Amino acid sequence: SINHSSVAEFTLQSFSENPQVQIFLFSLFLGLFILAFTGNSLIVIVISLNPGLYTPMYFFLINLALMDVLSASTVVPKLLHNLMTKNTISYGGCIDQIYFLSRCMGAELLLFTAMAYDHYVAICQPLHYSTIMSKAACCLIASAVWAISGTNATINIIMTVRLSFCGPDVLDHFFCEIPPSLPLSCSSTYINNLMTLVTDLLLGGANFFLTIMSYGFIIANILKIQSEEGKKRAFSTCSSHLMVVTMYYFAVFCAYISPSARYSPEKGKAVAVLYTTVSPAVNPLIYTLRDKDVKAALRKLLVSK
Repeated sequence: SINHSSVAEFTLQSFSENPQVQIFLFSLFLGLFILAFTGNSLIVIVISLNPGLYTPMYFFLINLALMDVLSASTVVPKLLHNLMTKNTISYGGCIDQIYFLSRCMGAELLLFTAMAYDHYVAICQPLHYSTIMSKAACCLIASAVWAISGTNATINIIMTVRLSFCGPDVLDHFFCEIPPSLPLSCSSTYINNLMTLVTDLLLGGANFFLTIMSYGFIIANILKIQSEEGKKRAFSTCSSHLMVVTMYYFAVFCAYISPSARYSPEKGKAVAVLYTTVSPAVNPLIYTLRDKDVKAALRKLLVSK
């Protein structure tokens, strides 16, 4: 039977006990959450209502927007509640956060790879684009993303609930995540650390390598284009995605790829803010401000209202 022992709830260590700082942080995270929820919801609505945007790139962008909403909703509402009240989370609530966040992170890494591959086919094999990135192929890729990320999250939960937590119950983080929660276990975490390493290599490392490889081919192909206008047009199609990918991978690698022995709570909190709140809030701005088709569709939607 599963035994999580006597710990019924965890005490979260947020950023500061100073009331004025807490009010500032509450306002900051509330603003980021509103921006993330509104921006990503608008992306889904705008693309869904415009048949001209029914392309593989925007199909994957909808999936990314949905994951950003889910990611921010998993962490920020509870964080806002804790900033105004006591910093606690139930054992069940902690397990829920670990599940949904690991699912979102896995899905986003896979989606970044899918979007990089889409750009690679569009720029390097334009004549075969419609055949390779068919509707059936895109649906298959999206289904694989949701299935793989769901399986990964389920494995993470199974590995977590097998642990016993019998005190201390102070989690030095502002939400429940695997790296800071493992030191609190009073049972062996060897298998969990091993599984985390395997997941990092398979989901983080492999997707990073495939994304970098895709952009390597893309850049090599762009450099072969004779006209400056052609180079500029080709690079503009993938520059937004490259910016988002760089920011997200930087945060994830800092949080997960570094060895657990060197895990720093302060560093963990700082980079976690990037991929749980800043990234979901900034992504819609990066994609819409640099995409004339999305801007035109958004303008059309707002004018029609």
